[in-house]
Amino acid sequence: MVTVGVLGLQGAFREHVTVLRSLGADTRRVTRPEHLDGIDGIVLPGGESSAMVRLAAAVGLFPELSARICGGLPTFGTCAGLILLADRLTDDTLSGYDRPGGLDITVARNAYGSQRESFVAPLQVHGLDREFMGTFIRAPQIVDPGSAEVLATHAGVPVLVRSGSVWGGSFHPELGPDSRIHQLFLEHVGVPV
Repeated sequence: MVTVGVLGLQGAFREHVTVLRSLGADTRRVTRPEHLDGIDGIVLPGGESSAMVRLAAAVGLFPELSARICGGLPTFGTCAGLILLADRLTDDTLSGYDRPGGLDITVARNAYGSQRESFVAPLQVHGLDREFMGTFIRAPQIVDPGSAEVLATHAGVPVLVRSGSVWGGSFHPELGPDSRIHQLFLEHVGVPV
């Protein structure tokens, strides 16, 4: 059985665990560098990116995670996880803190508005045969996809991208009954489920 780590510092990590287990993967909560040993992939969930970088800094997690991502560890970041994986941000609110990076994209934090402006939208996702309902909650926006492949857009703006074994989405694929994006990620990076 494969083991997928889920960054468990803060945010929607439990929902990702539920989806991954429903697909037959074993999961491990990752909160320290040593938790990265032996995992076959990792998911960075939505939540509060500023809280995550502070908590990770206390234990030196993100430099080690960055090295694993550079070494080919399959990685999927959603919402705040996308912010952590972006090589560039449009503001400097997280400057001074390590982020794992790994996606050649530029992201604007909370670009879709506050909690009140949250919404659900149908998305055409490359590799899926029918629409996926994406949940956007204080979502970041990919303002420049750089060299990443765009897998889905909303209103002409990229919302799901990948570069090699690193995926990032502006929305929360774990907040609904449809597990196809998680399955697509696992299949694409060669993690059998």
